[in-house]
Amino acid sequence: MHTPGTSHPRRWWILAALCLSLLVLVIDNTILNLAIPALMRGLGATPADIQWIISAYTLAYAGLLLTAGGLSDRYGRKRILIIGLMLFGVASLAAVFATSPEQLIAGRALMGVGGCLVMPSTMSLLITVFDESERRTAIAAWSSVSIAGILAGPSLGGFLLDHFWWGSVFLVNVPVAAVAIIAAVVLMPDSKAPARRPDVPGAMLCTLGMVALVWSIITAPQRGWDNLWTGGALAAGVVLLAVFVIWELRTAHPMLPLRVFADRNFSGGTFSVMLLAFAAAGMMLALTQYVQLVLGYGVLQAGMALLPFATSSALFNILGATLAKRLSNRTMVTAGMLITATGFLLLWSIAPSDGYPLLATALVLMGMGSGLAAPAAVTALMGAIPPEHAGAGSAMNSTISQAGSALGIAALGSVLAAGYTSRLPGDVPAQAKQSLTDAITLNDPGVTTIARAAFVDAMAFGMITGAVLSTAAALLAFALLRPRPNTTTPNTPSANPMEVGT
Repeated sequence: MHTPGTSHPRRWWILAALCLSLLVLVIDNTILNLAIPALMRGLGATPADIQWIISAYTLAYAGLLLTAGGLSDRYGRKRILIIGLMLFGVASLAAVFATSPEQLIAGRALMGVGGCLVMPSTMSLLITVFDESERRTAIAAWSSVSIAGILAGPSLGGFLLDHFWWGSVFLVNVPVAAVAIIAAVVLMPDSKAPARRPDVPGAMLCTLGMVALVWSIITAPQRGWDNLWTGGALAAGVVLLAVFVIWELRTAHPMLPLRVFADRNFSGGTFSVMLLAFAAAGMMLALTQYVQLVLGYGVLQAGMALLPFATSSALFNILGATLAKRLSNRTMVTAGMLITATGFLLLWSIAPSDGYPLLATALVLMGMGSGLAAPAAVTALMGAIPPEHAGAGSAMNSTISQAGSALGIAALGSVLAAGYTSRLPGDVPAQAKQSLTDAITLNDPGVTTIARAAFVDAMAFGMITGAVLSTAAALLAFALLRPRPNTTTPNTPSANPMEVGT
């Protein structure tokens, strides 16, 4: 019987299986955007349908994530991981054979349910099969796979769509999920929290509140924050989550121990992760358009153009795990976020005529900063979570990251669109004011040049915002994160197997 928090004999094979489970989720999230034109042709999907094909996954995933983390703690992390992978695979297969937008939206929602069961289980299982001496290296590998998947998605999607039909972007999930299920059954030990009373009111409040909040964020760019439905959903989400917080603080058996926010390491790691996710999501939203619409790259070339970020991040994830033996989480997160801010400043200075070298340099710097900061922030956050709440704690980390990304896309996406329109002269055609894509389709070199310059100017504001947020994350990390005192002797196991030394 394996003791959670100690080294499992098959821990590196288990890590590979966990990374494979994570990879299928991350790639699916990034691969779909490239299939939008094919979906509109193949299914007759309208722009509104496309919005919900994309958003149905996010709504189910983020809305149920904290509840799923609590389920993994109660019923077993391995069991919930396998159920999640099965749901994700079946839903992907259903999406392949969808014949209408409505069927595909339903399939995507079910994929989100499967994904929210998988994600917290991967991190909580990772925590239980590695001891303190190797845990940071394992988290770095897990983070590297997440980043690599985000950038590999467009490249894989471009290849599939060039050679196959739109359903191939979903079909690719099925064999990967099947291999991950087999690996989980064969390799992974199960672990769960000591039996405790289920927190049904907490789960309902959390789920309804998160669904309402995420729905309002998703619909705000189209409807506006002053829309009755958007504003009402936002208010309902805030109220429900406030009641959830009150309930969790008062109930004897909370789904999530919110008092952990009093731990400076948890709070520092949490806010650092959220600010990093906010800034990174806004950056990727702008840069995926920049490389295609300003630099003129094709889909596959555009995906390859962003690989310096993934490569640099992966390398510095590994280097960071080595440096962390000498440096504290506070030092790693602070230094990493300041390097990230420097990368944002380089992107702020970019001009339409600068070409690729300056962009590549900025991406390397940002990958370096993310590779140093992200694993240290996650280590600090997870080290503060009691072992019986490992799944819920992992879900909290993922929820914070998802919320930061969703807010980043909604906020910076709106700013980018408004900034682009405001920077165009009044005499350009009305079509060009809709978007840079519409401007390019006019096939007027003069309008295209003006529109590209306007887009880059608007993008610069988003990059300054990213630099400010990264600097703020560095300051928060420096102010809040503290090393944990080592209360154990070298021959005595830690009383808290979740605790990670700094």
